[in-house]
Amino acid sequence: MVVSDAITIWQAVLGELQLCVPKPSYDTWLQGTSGGSFVDGRFTVSTPNAFVSEMLERRMHSVISQAVEKVVGGGVEIAFDSGPGTREAPPGPQPSAGNGNRPAVRRASPLNPKYTFEHFVVGKSNELAHAAALAVAEEPGRRYNPLFIYSGVGLGKTHLMHAIGARLAARGIHPIYATTEDFTNEYIRSIQNGTTEAFRDRYRSAGALLLDDIQFLIGKEQTQEGFFHTFNALHLTGTQIVTTSDRPAAALTLLEDRIRSRLAGGIVVDIQLPDYETRLAILRTKAEEAQLTFPEDVLQFLAESVHSNIRELEGHLNRLAAYAELSGQPVSLEMVRQVTADSHLTGRPKPVSSDAVVSAVAGYFAITEDAIVGRRRDKQTAMARHVAMYLLREEANMTATAIGRLLGGKDHSTVLHACSRISSQMDLEPHIRQDVFNIRTSLNAA
Repeated sequence: MVVSDAITIWQAVLGELQLCVPKPSYDTWLQGTSGGSFVDGRFTVSTPNAFVSEMLERRMHSVISQAVEKVVGGGVEIAFDSGPGTREAPPGPQPSAGNGNRPAVRRASPLNPKYTFEHFVVGKSNELAHAAALAVAEEPGRRYNPLFIYSGVGLGKTHLMHAIGARLAARGIHPIYATTEDFTNEYIRSIQNGTTEAFRDRYRSAGALLLDDIQFLIGKEQTQEGFFHTFNALHLTGTQIVTTSDRPAAALTLLEDRIRSRLAGGIVVDIQLPDYETRLAILRTKAEEAQLTFPEDVLQFLAESVHSNIRELEGHLNRLAAYAELSGQPVSLEMVRQVTADSHLTGRPKPVSSDAVVSAVAGYFAITEDAIVGRRRDKQTAMARHVAMYLLREEANMTATAIGRLLGGKDHSTVLHACSRISSQMDLEPHIRQDVFNIRTSLNAA
């Protein structure tokens, strides 16, 4: 095969890898790679530098090999090539001029130029988080400080954080974006190398601090201490702070109370799973950005089939584009069914059982299942019953009549009213939205 074929194959492989490699690892090690060549059963991956080649060889050789073999349909030898030039040193403290032998503090991760507000598809599931992020970008340090965004994986919280950074940078405000892993590694290295003053000065002179995946501070007592003092110093000067997490601030129970209270002291917003209309809009946008043409029935099938996260939607879109180019055939619904057969995209995922929903709601509100299906009307039980009705419709795909029959013979209009009320309260009352998010998370985990 010629080089262009290798490029196309690698695009299909990246689509596969997006579905199985954690996003931080994907962004760190795979983002800047490309297909080099494919000759005599040897596939070469071009990498930005020798260090990335070494890390892919050591950490991801097996998963990459499996993905390539899956795309080309046979055994393949994998090699990594950084091209001409000297080997670059790994990310970490490097000697700096004018500083004797003291290593400089490593720069945090750069912002992704694709993650902007213009490329963010807004729907009911994320409109509050988008509005808060936009407000922070327009008036940093004034309205919502700190801003805490939480959601499950692949739903757009990192996109919003990068979008804030890009908008601030365009206004001449220089933010520092870092994953919590970056922050931890820098802090520990600064202690080991005697550069804590440089670390402190760099972070406390930031125009804004954007810290991703704050839940990874759990269990790192020394880093929590460093973050606590950094947070206080920035907050006192009115510097904007934005953090993200996979769970609400109040649920980070293993973090020190003084940190958790500060994270929750500004505004806490969440991103829910996107509904069908939002998923379809995301697919159309992604296809347009990549200058790809997909029949509408194909996009509708993917939007109907993939529910878990946006990253998976994009991964399937990339796979299909690459397979279409490799086969020389236009994308069709039949091709989609064939290419995604191993992913079990056969329509909507199996709904959660009604028993699981009632059990999860009862456990969350600390009441019995009999109380939910019974006639008790105290405030706690009534709220739990309404949430159960909402989740039975959304997660178990039950009709209002079936829900009413399950919950003690309630009229279907009563069920519809309860579902509508919970939906409205989720828009207006963060604690209700958080309750529903927590129960949904437990159902998905189960």
